Amino acid sequence: MTPLAKRHLTQALHPHYRTARRAEKAQILDAFVKATGYHRTYAITLLRHGPPHRRTQRRGRRVRYDRPVVEALHRLWEASGCLCSKRLRPFLAPLLEALRRCGELQLAPAVEAALLRMSTATIDRKLAPYRRQPKPRGLTTTRPGSLLKQHIPVRTFAQWDERRPGFTELDLVAHCGESTQGQYVQSLAVVDIATAWFEPRAVVNRSQRRVFGALTTVRDRLPFPLLGIDADNDSAFINTNLIAYCRAQRLTFTRSREYRKNDQAHVEERNGAVIRRLIGYDRYEGEPAATALNAVYDVLRLWINFFQPTMRLVAKERVGAKVIKRYDQAKTPYQRVLEAPEVSASAKHALRALYHTLNPIQLRRELDRRLENLWDHGLHSDLSMMQRAPETQVSS
Repeated sequence: MTPLAKRHLTQALHPHYRTARRAEKAQILDAFVKATGYHRTYAITLLRHGPPHRRTQRRGRRVRYDRPVVEALHRLWEASGCLCSKRLRPFLAPLLEALRRCGELQLAPAVEAALLRMSTATIDRKLAPYRRQPKPRGLTTTRPGSLLKQHIPVRTFAQWDERRPGFTELDLVAHCGESTQGQYVQSLAVVDIATAWFEPRAVVNRSQRRVFGALTTVRDRLPFPLLGIDADNDSAFINTNLIAYCRAQRLTFTRSREYRKNDQAHVEERNGAVIRRLIGYDRYEGEPAATALNAVYDVLRLWINFFQPTMRLVAKERVGAKVIKRYDQAKTPYQRVLEAPEVSASAKHALRALYHTLNPIQLRRELDRRLENLWDHGLHSDLSMMQRAPETQVSS
């Protein structure tokens, strides 16, 4: 018997059952139980009170974040460079303030309050339709420099004060396309461990002179004194020029262990999440391409350091076979520099003045324009055509 037929039978027997005598009720009940298969107690309830009323409306929680809130969240997510929810959630208030200051976004007070109430899980659910797939990995071009390695100590945690700005990791990212033959542009990536301050610089090739020149340029751009550098075992870093320079400037110079990329986890993360994500895997050759790439980096360093929050690992605990990691609240490198007591007041004042002149939406647009110019200098492969970074586009 179908559910609809059972309902019709209940509707037909209900009035007769209520007016019948005791003996007749027993007969109606027996026949009803046999026909429907209901439990006797449930059958009595149905015959006494009739079939339950159908719900005209599906039950559920009231919609808390309506379409205007989700649309505003989507715009903020795009303006932030598609941050994950754990990094976006603490950064919503500073981002809203910056966009309001620049006249890029004006929200109703109710919409703004709803955005600031959102949890990370809710942000993930609302943004799920807009997320994209990750990109593949590129080629490595590290060439070991073995002659001078014994003069450079392997980095140990006892030698470094990672809570103090100035101790950095550096690495080279090759823009070689699908072949490592010939000369091609390289990106020098420098990351401060304490504040996550990021400085990229493009060089025409990986010669010691070019890399050393890029490193001195990066040092001048840091908002705090450079105290130490940690490099991999690449011959571009393991050379007499850099060793002599560090000794003369009293800089701590250490190297990572061979074939242990986790020894440079901070800069390796930036290589993939920043340089590869934006620049991609094309091949670039010559001075014009390096100049165009440095034009991109001049804007990118402002975008990353002032408007891209990061989370730092503060504790790690092993429970059986599981490792539980705990991170601090996401903050931008700019915010971490302002909180560092070792940074001078004049440097902080200069950073605050620069921050109040920056428009995050305008930075993204300028970054897109310079990326288009850089794209004209690339030698594109089939892989790079498919993996060209569409997430850099910002809706107007």
